Amino acid sequence: MTIVRKPIRSILAIALLAAASAPPAPAGAAETKAAVTQKSKSAAIEITIDPALKAYPGLYENLLAEGRRDAAKWRKDADADLREQPQLFAEGKSYSYERSYKRRSAFGHYVAVLRDDSTYTLGAHPNAYTDTILWDSAAKKRVGIRPFFKETADTGPTMTALAKLARAAACAAKQKRASACDKPEELTSIEPKLIGIGPVTPAPSTEPGKSSGLTFHYSPYGIGAYAEGPYTVFVPWTDFKDFLSAEGLAVFGGTRPDGDAGELE
Repeated sequence: MTIVRKPIRSILAIALLAAASAPPAPAGAAETKAAVTQKSKSAAIEITIDPALKAYPGLYENLLAEGRRDAAKWRKDADADLREQPQLFAEGKSYSYERSYKRRSAFGHYVAVLRDDSTYTLGAHPNAYTDTILWDSAAKKRVGIRPFFKETADTGPTMTALAKLARAAACAAKQKRASACDKPEELTSIEPKLIGIGPVTPAPSTEPGKSSGLTFHYSPYGIGAYAEGPYTVFVPWTDFKDFLSAEGLAVFGGTRPDGDAGELE
């Protein structure tokens, strides 16, 4: 996956907004602490996992395993660079890798997770990317949004409609920031494909056990210049209800709660 650049402050803003919009943490949930911490001459690595995610069978363990695998890869890459380009690490400099897993929403037997990565490899500024995970607690595995729709073929009716809706929402958000966007169709980086439309999470809803629609999480460079920062845009479920499967009709409903993590100002 290509990593794009984003200031750490933007990452924190997304995480805080997502946490505010998520359902309350289970009673007695512990304060978030680093699940993985490593520090060496080449890199400092820290991975945190929202304790609320322990409430969903198998999820915390899955995220921890992924985090450990990626931490090992980051450490290996940093060690290799230290051996091959020691001058980069002069005066005690080192790489840094940070990841956080945060609950975005929970509905039915699904929970949506935001995964924020921030890396600094001694360049001009940090690199970062926001990705998403949808977990099926009943099956104890990661799934996508495919089961919620009648069909999800690349460039098919559903993905074409969703891409059009996401582009329109993104264009409106860009205009709100005084960024150029006269024609939504020109946002071609939002593709009518499951892998291509952008990281997506079902949003919380005013109706318990439901999702109010889809939020698309675009990192800097994703749909505009780096200086524009990230965009998180929302599409209500009523805009794509004609494409929903029986499962989709069962999990979508209600409206987005006030204060939910929509487009970042």
